[in-house]
Amino acid sequence: ICNSTLEGQPICPLLQLMKEHRLNNNTQVNLVIVFIHGLVSCLGILENAVILWVVGFRLRRRTVASVWVLNLATSDFLATLTLPLFTFYLWSSHSWELGSLLCQTQASIFFLNMFVSAFLLAAISVDRYLLAAKPVWSWNHRSVAGAWKVCVLGWLWAIINTIPYFLFRSVTEKEDGRKLCYHNFALYTSSLERDCKVRQAATAISKLLFAFLFPLMVIAGSYIQIVLSLRNRSRRRKMSQSFTKMVTFVIAAFVLCWAPYHILCVVEVTAHYWLQNLNLVEVGLPLATTFSFLNPVLNPVLYAFSCPNFCVRIRQSMGAAFDGLVEEEGGLLMVPGKSLRAHVRR
Repeated sequence: ICNSTLEGQPICPLLQLMKEHRLNNNTQVNLVIVFIHGLVSCLGILENAVILWVVGFRLRRRTVASVWVLNLATSDFLATLTLPLFTFYLWSSHSWELGSLLCQTQASIFFLNMFVSAFLLAAISVDRYLLAAKPVWSWNHRSVAGAWKVCVLGWLWAIINTIPYFLFRSVTEKEDGRKLCYHNFALYTSSLERDCKVRQAATAISKLLFAFLFPLMVIAGSYIQIVLSLRNRSRRRKMSQSFTKMVTFVIAAFVLCWAPYHILCVVEVTAHYWLQNLNLVEVGLPLATTFSFLNPVLNPVLYAFSCPNFCVRIRQSMGAAFDGLVEEEGGLLMVPGKSLRAHVRR
């Protein structure tokens, strides 16, 4: 197994076992899954396009909060653009027929969204903490330009972490003729079995730490400090309640959607040593991946339901008349006549 090759390229032992496994395909169930996945794909693209239009072009004044949401929505929009590719994979009886480049691109955007979302949610939580605990410091230092710098840093950090997933993604033809778009850590290798195990463990652990556990620690620490700081009611009034509620919902959705994926990635590492775990990975990991795709689809819904004024602006943007914009309050949408103090508080 360790010396197996694919078109002259080495292939990892675990991938070789997956290559030999045959999928029991229920046509009716698969059609239902394809229909649901296609519907979710269209909905996700439309939702995030609307969010980008509203936050990117319909706001009268840019705020720190809107910068956070704009970057989250951009990441989610990119992720939802790849959903039709995954839907086509399901439609093709779980066979990747779109070539190696699109395989690498789809996987890279998936992981890019994962790292960007985790980084930005941690950054937003720290921002909320600074507003609550250090209002004077926030008054002097918090700015739209600063938020953009943090977002650029987050995108660069995510791109760096995504590079390995682009390099090691490849298309493997299974024995039943179907094609698998999956990572092959035997590429660019010297010691096949050792490098496969080490690289798979390294990527799984790095994903778990940098895209899940560490951000959650920052988020949890920030919110604990926020609760302690907001015991004073006068400070509570200074916080944007709608935006804080929205962030809380988005964080909860992030945890629920991504936790199964990270757990199964760790289980996949153990399959190198306990082959009985491979069946769980082959069945559970695609389901967990599909579940994680719900995250960029859910976020726009959470934006709308958490911020009533957001719905008002969406209706204005979708309507025929764009000239009579209503002055609004909230954590995301700015009132043109509000003071700089109100702007900074958001």
